[in-house]
Amino acid sequence: MKNNLILAGFAALALTATTAFTGPGKPAAKTVAAKAATYKIDAAKSTLTWNGKKVTGEHTGNINVKDGAFVVDGSKVTGGEFTFDMNSITCTDLTDKEYNGKFIGHMKSEDFFNTAKYPTSTFKITKVTPKGGDQYDITGNMTIKGITNAVSFPATVKMAGNQITATGKATLDRTKYDIRYGSKSFFENIGDKAIYDDFTVDMKLAANK
Repeated sequence: MKNNLILAGFAALALTATTAFTGPGKPAAKTVAAKAATYKIDAAKSTLTWNGKKVTGEHTGNINVKDGAFVVDGSKVTGGEFTFDMNSITCTDLTDKEYNGKFIGHMKSEDFFNTAKYPTSTFKITKVTPKGGDQYDITGNMTIKGITNAVSFPATVKMAGNQITATGKATLDRTKYDIRYGSKSFFENIGDKAIYDDFTVDMKLAANK
């Protein structure tokens, strides 16, 4: 009985030593998970600029950033999600007020973005790949008219103090978001009235911690 108690005592000491040390004289390492930080969008300093081309020319304009945030782990941007106010869409190249109004009305209609039913669009970052310096490849999901497609594009992301600024231009195929008006992919005999399927969105985002 006495021997059993002595053996049990040695076993307890060995277990304590194994738990407390990873090697001779070395305390076990403690892993502390870093807490991800959130940098909220500064809507007043952020915007999305769109550009669409057709056979006879092109149009460009802006869309307001409604809200969103970057997710930062340490000193690296690892994610983020942003919402765009589709009812704020403007056209900056049409100077005739009446024509501009009709054009924007058409952009908000069911032929294009159907803003009455889909007042917002979103972009959610799923992957950030460093390319050196402040250059990155951004991959994420763009949702327009309730339809989500993956998109990738190069971006410049800068962190200074408690602020992040990011710029990047993505090329989107509008037909993948059920925007088919004037597309030769669906209407073959429209001639010079055709609107190209690809359009660009140039995102300029600023955020604060």
